[in-house]
Amino acid sequence: MRLTLTEPRYLKDSILIISELVNEVNIRIFKDRLELVAIDPANVAMVVFKLLSSAFTEFNVEEEKVIGINLDQFTQILKRSKPTDVITLDLDEEKNRLNIVFKGSTIRIFNMSLLEIEDREHKVPPLKFGVRIETNTLLFGDAIEDMDVVADSLSFHALTDKFIIKSEGTTSSGKVEITNDEETTIASSHEDEVQSKYSIEYLKKIVKGSKLTNNVTLEFGPNYPLRTEYKVVDKLSLQFILAPRVSDE
Repeated sequence: MRLTLTEPRYLKDSILIISELVNEVNIRIFKDRLELVAIDPANVAMVVFKLLSSAFTEFNVEEEKVIGINLDQFTQILKRSKPTDVITLDLDEEKNRLNIVFKGSTIRIFNMSLLEIEDREHKVPPLKFGVRIETNTLLFGDAIEDMDVVADSLSFHALTDKFIIKSEGTTSSGKVEITNDEETTIASSHEDEVQSKYSIEYLKKIVKGSKLTNNVTLEFGPNYPLRTEYKVVDKLSLQFILAPRVSDE
C-alpha cells in the first residue's frame, strides 16, 4: 500500500479534528478511498471520514486493509508537515508499521507502529432528517462561540425563513439569527418550527471542520440527532452525528 498526497491539509486537518473526539481508531483503506468511522468514548458523537482516491496523486492499494492508529501519535507527526510538503503513507506489513514521508526542501521519514484494535465495524445509523440547512462555516462557528459564553448547551430552531441558535444560562441568555439568503438555504419538511438541543462542548470541536471548506450542511429534526457535514467535492467528506441533549426541564 502506498498513498501520496500533494495537499496534506486534507489529511492533516481532518485527523487533527477527529483526534479531539477519539484516540484509537481503525482506518479502512479501500481501493477507491480511505475511511474512518468511530464513536467517542461517551457514545455521544460519531465521526465518519472519507478521503477519496481522487484526492491523491498516487493511490496504490492492491487489496483492502484495516490499520489500527493511535491518533495522538499520528497527529503529532502530521503537525510536523508543512503546507508545501508532499505526504506519502507506506504500509510495512512485515514490521506492522506505517511509514510517513514528508518531501519538501528536505525529506523527513517517520515510522509509527500500528495497533491491534478489535475490528468492530461501526454502522452509520439510517437517520431521516426533517431539516436541512446549508450555511457559511464562519457564520456557524461564530454562533457556537457566541452561545458558549452563555451556557453549556444550545438549541437549534428552524423556520422557513431563518435558522435560530439559542442558549439560556442561569443568569443570561443569547440568540443568533441566520436568515435564509445567499449564504444560507433552509429546507424543512415540517410546517411548524423545529427545535432540538445539543452540547456546546461537542459542537465547539465539530465546527473546527471549517478548516476544510467554507460551507457546512446541518441536518436535524425535533429532539433528534444532528448530522454535520464538511465536504470538498471529489476530495473528502467529514461528517459528525451528535446525539440530542436531554432537556433539564
